This record gives sequence, C-alpha cells and structure tokens, in this order.
Amino acid sequence: MTLPVPRSALADTVLERLTATYPAAADPVRAREAADYMKDVAPFLGIRTPERRALSRTVLAGTPRPSEADCTAIALRCWELPEREYHYFAADYLRRHAGRCSSAFVPVARRLITTVSWWDTVDTLAAHVVGALVAADPGLARVMDRWIEDDDLWIARTALLHQLRHKDATDAERLFRYCLLQAGHPDFFVRKAIGWSLREYAKTDPDAVRGFVDSARDRLAPLSVREALKNL
Repeated sequence: MTLPVPRSALADTVLERLTATYPAAADPVRAREAADYMKDVAPFLGIRTPERRALSRTVLAGTPRPSEADCTAIALRCWELPEREYHYFAADYLRRHAGRCSSAFVPVARRLITTVSWWDTVDTLAAHVVGALVAADPGLARVMDRWIEDDDLWIARTALLHQLRHKDATDAERLFRYCLLQAGHPDFFVRKAIGWSLREYAKTDPDAVRGFVDSARDRLAPLSVREALKNL
C-alpha cells in the first residue's frame, strides 16, 4: 500500500541537510562490511553509529518540534532513499518524537516495518514507536491482536515486541497469548522475539515468566525457552 507523503517544510529542511551531510561522511569499506553483516538488505554509506548520530544532531540543530505530519513526511521520504543510514535516521527520529504521533500513525509504522524489512529497523519501530502508540491508546491493542497473526513475520515480530518497554504496564495475559499463538512459527526471528519479549518481562515479574515457560515448554521452541530464561 502506497501512502501519501504530506507536505512539510520541516521535512524539506531536514532532508536537504541530511542528504548533504551523510554522504560527505561515507566510507566505502565500512559500507561493504555493513552490507555484508546485514545480509545485503540495503546498501550502506558506511557511517558508524556514534558518528551518524553526531551528524544527525547537526542536521536537526535549530529545527522545531515536529507535528505528526512532519514525522510522517520525514520517515516516508527517508525510507525512499536507498542507503540504510537514512532509515536509521528516520527510526531514531520517530523514537524521539513518538509522543507527537497519534493512533492514526499506525499505517505509517506498518509501511515502514514492511518495507526493506530487517531486525535493525523493525525492532526500534516495534519497541519505541508502535509500543509508544499502544501505550498512549490502549484501544490499539486490538490492532496488535490482528498483527500477531499476520502472514508478514515482521508484523508478527512487532506485535510480540511492542510491549518490550512497558514494564509494570505490560499486559501479561496478552504477551503470553501472543507467545503461544506463534510458538510454532518456523522463522528464527519470530522464535527469537518470543524469547526476548519474555526475557524482558522477566525483569518485572520473573515468577510469572518462569511459570509460563514451565507450563508451555512443550509448545515453545528451544530457542524461545533459552532466551526467556537466560537471566533467571
């Protein structure tokens, strides 16, 4: 599904600065190494994360706080650029400004999650953007109930991970139900997400996680069990 890109003077400014600043710091050797590490999901400029974030601060210096339309425009326009660092910029920007977005942003998040999909962007969007949207509007949990059974593994992974930062506010019943719904998934990234989500919740309620894993051990993949119990 193609989404319209809103008009945004802020996005014009940010993209102009970004596409001038990032390429000047490109390193072809690092770019090849990064692409290899990320299984060639996208080309890279070859900018290390600390340097990239420093450059991002320069790009954003003096810019105002965005509206939801600005966030949408910046994210979608960054995702149209081939190099992965632009996607990282957008994911970081949305993480910072998720509170500026409403539940109407969910289709944009889905578009980003399902385009040039890999764990490096999906996990940030899941835990810090989608998770923030659901925390602000609990009615979006019904959307997550649909996402957990989606055929797209990255959408299912997002549903599993969206409560990763919710701590005491975690809906444990929903988390455990999601883990069981996808317990037999054949893909590594879903099985890993099950374990990760449980391991994170174990920091809040270790007894609940231990009890759940004990009761569901015959249904959960060994990878999921190992990840869930790693720190218990």
